[in-house]
Amino acid sequence: MNTAVDKESNNIQQITTLSVSGISCAGCVGKIERSLSSVSGVTSCSVNLAEKTVHVESTVPDDELISAVASAGFEASLVISESENRQHQEERDRAELKRRKWHTIFALGLSAPLMGWMLIGGEMMVSPGVSQVYWGMVGLLTLTVLVISGGHFFKGFWNSLKNRSANMDTLVALGTGAAWLYSMAVVLFPETLPVAARHVYFEASAMIIGLINFGQMLELKGKGKTSEALKRLLNLQAPVARLVTDSGERDVPVETIRHGDRIRVLPGTSVAVDGIVVSGETLIDESMLTGEPIPVAKTIDDTVYAGTLNRNGVVVVVASKVGSETALARIIGLVKQAQNSKMPIARLADKVAAIFVPTVIVIALLAALIWLAIGPEPALTHALIVMVTVLIIACPCALGLATPMSVMVGVGKAAELGMLVRKGEALQTASKMTTIVLDKTATITEGRPKVTEIRALNGHSEAHILALAATLETSSEHPLAEAVIEAAKTRTCALLQVEGFSAVTGCGVQGTINGQQILLGNERLMTNSQVSFDDFHQPLSELVVGGQTVMLLAIDGQAAGLIAVADPIRQDSAAAIARLHRLGLKVVMLTGDNKETARAVAEQTGIDVYHARVLPEEKELHIRLLQEKGEVVGMTGDGINDAPALARADVGFAIGTGTDVAIEAADITLMRASLHGLADSIELSRATLRNIRQNLFGAFIYNTLGIPVAAGILYPLTGLLLNPMVAGAAMALSSVTVVSNANRLRLFKPAK
Repeated sequence: MNTAVDKESNNIQQITTLSVSGISCAGCVGKIERSLSSVSGVTSCSVNLAEKTVHVESTVPDDELISAVASAGFEASLVISESENRQHQEERDRAELKRRKWHTIFALGLSAPLMGWMLIGGEMMVSPGVSQVYWGMVGLLTLTVLVISGGHFFKGFWNSLKNRSANMDTLVALGTGAAWLYSMAVVLFPETLPVAARHVYFEASAMIIGLINFGQMLELKGKGKTSEALKRLLNLQAPVARLVTDSGERDVPVETIRHGDRIRVLPGTSVAVDGIVVSGETLIDESMLTGEPIPVAKTIDDTVYAGTLNRNGVVVVVASKVGSETALARIIGLVKQAQNSKMPIARLADKVAAIFVPTVIVIALLAALIWLAIGPEPALTHALIVMVTVLIIACPCALGLATPMSVMVGVGKAAELGMLVRKGEALQTASKMTTIVLDKTATITEGRPKVTEIRALNGHSEAHILALAATLETSSEHPLAEAVIEAAKTRTCALLQVEGFSAVTGCGVQGTINGQQILLGNERLMTNSQVSFDDFHQPLSELVVGGQTVMLLAIDGQAAGLIAVADPIRQDSAAAIARLHRLGLKVVMLTGDNKETARAVAEQTGIDVYHARVLPEEKELHIRLLQEKGEVVGMTGDGINDAPALARADVGFAIGTGTDVAIEAADITLMRASLHGLADSIELSRATLRNIRQNLFGAFIYNTLGIPVAAGILYPLTGLLLNPMVAGAAMALSSVTVVSNANRLRLFKPAK
């Protein structure tokens, strides 16, 4: 459970997850959500039909929330530990799958011989005498099927009746119960009915119960596959860690690890916590975080993450984040949160489901009355067949599963590909984006300036120029100083002693080295110091136009050389932006850098529009202006200064190597530092929406066409009525089809 302070009311806002049993369709979802929403203090609630959980934000004690769910006719329990809940859920699913299997075998075992008897022309009519005894025994056996294999349907029907609502169980119980009651009435009182109306439908009741159980069995198997991505994430959590102490080493439960503890990570084992390497070096497989299969080299002072796999070396790690603080725990939390969230497209299904079952009951009764009044003989039999068939075929299981199943698989697949979706609705919005806005630094570029070129004048060597510059920069706080110092280390240039160091604001730095006055800075510094760089005017202009920052160096008032520094463009940025173009997106770059650098980056990567010298608050304004023009805008960034723009955008994408603030402000986090992840997420969002539309279309078409056919609209043309058993099979098949179609998303592969 997570908590946050509600500043307006000074109450503790709780985020509670409940596990709910007995949910079977979208009607159940609506009942639970309405019951919880009516509780004072509940801010929001969302039921995940596929996972059978409900996510509640409220200031209400847990027991009141459980009572509210109980008042809707369902049993609920508090989810405290995600791993324990997953284990219990798997145990419940296995037990439920076993029950469904035996319920199916029992129901079909009785109905199959009856069905065979009917198909070979056996008598299904009841006449006074011995026939009554025979069919009476069959009726009692069928009642056993209804109680054992169909008991949960009737129990659900009774609970919904007590709560003055209706759901899938209502339709199944009414349909099969009506067929059994009619058949028993025929057995007990055959003389009171016309000869043509003395047909019994015991085989239909038993067969329908068997077929629906069979469909739910297949549905349960399919649902198990939809959450495999989350299961894999949970399985990455190491149960134990090797704790290093002054008295030796020992394996301890990972829950006992605290900040500052030292952990030894052996080859082939998972890292137990987030931490900093303090000794050793190794290769770490971080594919679970980034989606990148290539192991990353780790040495002293590097960060490692819980759940990643140590390939070959031995390292000692100091724990910096443990338990729910780790990146893996945050990933699991975000995936669960997204899977429990609802897309806007799901509201259509919810609205339909809220009135669907009562409407179906009315349609079934009206159709039966019409057949009874004007239908051909035997009118009563035809009326019963029509009513039962309409009730059975109209079960809204497929409609309720259409969206949550696809969201579960889509969000899980995103996690596999190194993308964390905070809100399920972000997938829907991302599929509609028309413009994507990119920050430059650490998004398009690597975010770490590097020395790209060194040129020497007047007999000086490049190594000497770099050594002098790096010596001055060791005392500087300029953002480019690190790049110069790093280049000197790489080229093993020895640093010297500097005296009289001073920084000239907006111009550069100066100091005395080995008795010589050294200047390092821009053209303004050289002009103010009357140092001429006329001989370097042409190459200087070329470097500036190419988007590089040039630092000039002078020794005792004479030009000595220049050092060009640039933030390199990521190797795959141009290819990723080309993919965004192929997806039909307009690409805009916003950067606080100068116009020359912005133009160079835009030209090299194929960006459509760029804006330079943009302040953080102006990024948010640029996005708002695009939205006012009717654009659906996505924003991608990594820094704190990108957070307002990420929040303003229709969909915010954070580069996962960036700050926590940016990640929290974004809707989707790209765990690897590549814009290919952005293109992948857009392709996946479109595939997910396409999958949902297919599911909803199939569910709507199934019910839209199925109900009129079940009501007998084709009878005048064909002289045939839809058999209730066919309706039961079709209803079960529709749910299995939705689950199977959603699972196709597991095969999604982005186009590179």
